[in-house]
Amino acid sequence: MPTAVSRRRLLAGAGVLGAAAACGPAPAAAPDAGGSVATHGETQAGVDRPAAAQAHCDLSVWDMSTVDGVLGRLSERITALTAGSDRLAGQPPAGLTVTVGVGPRIVRAADPALPGGTDLPEFPGDRVDDRHRGGDLLLQVCGDDPVVVALAVTGLIGDRDLTLRWRQRAFHGPVRDDGAGRNLLGFVDGIVVPRGPAELARQVWLGDPRGATIAVVRRMRLDVAGFLALPVAEQERVFGRRRDTGEPLSGGGPDAAVDLGAKTADGQYLVPADAHVRRAHPLTSGSGLMLRRSYNFDDGPGDQGLLFVSFQRDLRTFVATQHRLAEGDALLRFAITTASATFLVLPGFTRDRPLGLG
Repeated sequence: MPTAVSRRRLLAGAGVLGAAAACGPAPAAAPDAGGSVATHGETQAGVDRPAAAQAHCDLSVWDMSTVDGVLGRLSERITALTAGSDRLAGQPPAGLTVTVGVGPRIVRAADPALPGGTDLPEFPGDRVDDRHRGGDLLLQVCGDDPVVVALAVTGLIGDRDLTLRWRQRAFHGPVRDDGAGRNLLGFVDGIVVPRGPAELARQVWLGDPRGATIAVVRRMRLDVAGFLALPVAEQERVFGRRRDTGEPLSGGGPDAAVDLGAKTADGQYLVPADAHVRRAHPLTSGSGLMLRRSYNFDDGPGDQGLLFVSFQRDLRTFVATQHRLAEGDALLRFAITTASATFLVLPGFTRDRPLGLG
């Protein structure tokens, strides 16, 4: 069990960048010409910066025997690695980001009133064992070079206070200008997300602690072969979108909002009642938007799927949406969740003020 940790010691990083705090989080930035993404700031990298998620991800969940010193050491290692540490074997950072979150048990030990202290419930259809549920520490390492990502993970981990629960290496293909990319089922994922500083501030970033957010991580095994055996028209009805363009079945073009009320001449809904886009729509779940930065994984035949990662201001956003999906989302016939956790992604940090420490 971890030693006691106070709110002040865990979250002192919320006061980082006093001038920036008055203006809200800075807009997301693309990597610079040398392949670097800004590591320090009011918010952590890997949430909304870079604006389009990198091609490779290594996500791991850990238990901590103590909080003391762990976050400070991680801050030093992240700063060195993203600046081009020798631990990258002379390779440039290639868009490297590291995002750190702490689990509900750690948050509750610091202050039960803090956001992030609530565990995810078990949802109908989940097949998650104890090892793959929850956890104390999230490390999300992303980059455009898989070699750099692998070396960065090696450079980060060295604490005897950490015990691995589970780890997933994942990837995605080319993305659209808006950052959305295709999943292994062939459909564009991540189209409806908050965009721009104002919407991100309203839907993603917490006001207290400022610069923090709530992450949800779910590993979902997909029946890729079974889904692809369906006729394309049936695949499109499952998603509620055209496979080639991402256009909603309600029409209007690839960037159009889903029109849940649109009907055919004989009164049938253009977007079926059990289509994924209808079940996941904020209007049907009564919740806000999630910033999704999901990845694909392929660990061999029969073990392919989606590493679902979302960031939101309120855990209810995900929980309400997932309950709505469980009531009748056609896509869930082809998906089984095998790992599930939520974390408070800590506010950003600087060289002089580490993650979550005074």
